Amino acid sequence: MDKTEELKKAAGVKAVDFVRAGMLVGLGTGSTAEFAIKELSRRARDGRLSGISCVPSSERTRSFAESLGLDLVELDMGKMIDVTIDGADEIDSDFNLIKGGGGALLREKVLAQNSRRNIVVADESKLSQRLGTHFPVPVEVLQFALEAEKNYLETLGGETELRLAQDGSPFLTDQRNFIVDWSCGEIEDPSCFANRLSERAGIIEHGIFVGTATDVVIGFSRGVKHFIPGE
Repeated sequence: MDKTEELKKAAGVKAVDFVRAGMLVGLGTGSTAEFAIKELSRRARDGRLSGISCVPSSERTRSFAESLGLDLVELDMGKMIDVTIDGADEIDSDFNLIKGGGGALLREKVLAQNSRRNIVVADESKLSQRLGTHFPVPVEVLQFALEAEKNYLETLGGETELRLAQDGSPFLTDQRNFIVDWSCGEIEDPSCFANRLSERAGIIEHGIFVGTATDVVIGFSRGVKHFIPGE
C-alpha cells in the first residue's frame, strides 16, 4: 500500500469511531469510503457495532458492502440516517466539497441531505484554498440534454469533457444519465455556482457540495486530524 492509500485508510478508519451500535449509516462511494466500509464490517462482526444498518450511495457500494456482510436497507425507511461517511475529490478552506469522481454524486447528495451527521474522509492531497483548483466539477446531465448543457457550461467558462467508461462508451450513472466533467477553474463563490447549475433543467445534479459536511477527517503524513466546519 502506497503512502496516499495509507492516509486514506487512516482517515476512513478514524471516521468509524463516530459510529455507535444500532445506528443507521450512510455509505459513500469511492476508495476512501471503502476503507471506512471495511472497518464498519470488521467492527460489526466483532460485536462492537452490533445492529447497524447501512444505506449505500451506489450500486458499486452496494455490491462491496454486501460482499463484506453488512446489513443493507433502503433510504425510504421513514427515518434519518444517523451518520454518513463519504469521501471527497476536493475540499476548500471553508470545507465545501467537489464530489462525484466515482459517479455517484446524485445519491451521495441525497444521503447527505438526509443525514444528521456527514463525515467527509480524505487524504491531505484533496485540500485546496478554492474548489476547482485541482479537480473538475462532475455534472450529471440528462442524455437528451447533453450537448445543450455542455454548451451552457462552456459559456460560463472552462472546458467540458464527457466521461467515458473503460470500454470507451459514455459512462452511465446508476440513474442512466451521463456525466460531464467541467474544468472551470477556481470557484470563488461555490454557493452561487451551485445555484446557477441547479437552475438548469437538463442538469440532474452537480458535484458541488456546499455546507453539507458536519465533520471532516483528513489523513496527513503526520497523523489524522478531525475538523468541525465553523469552529
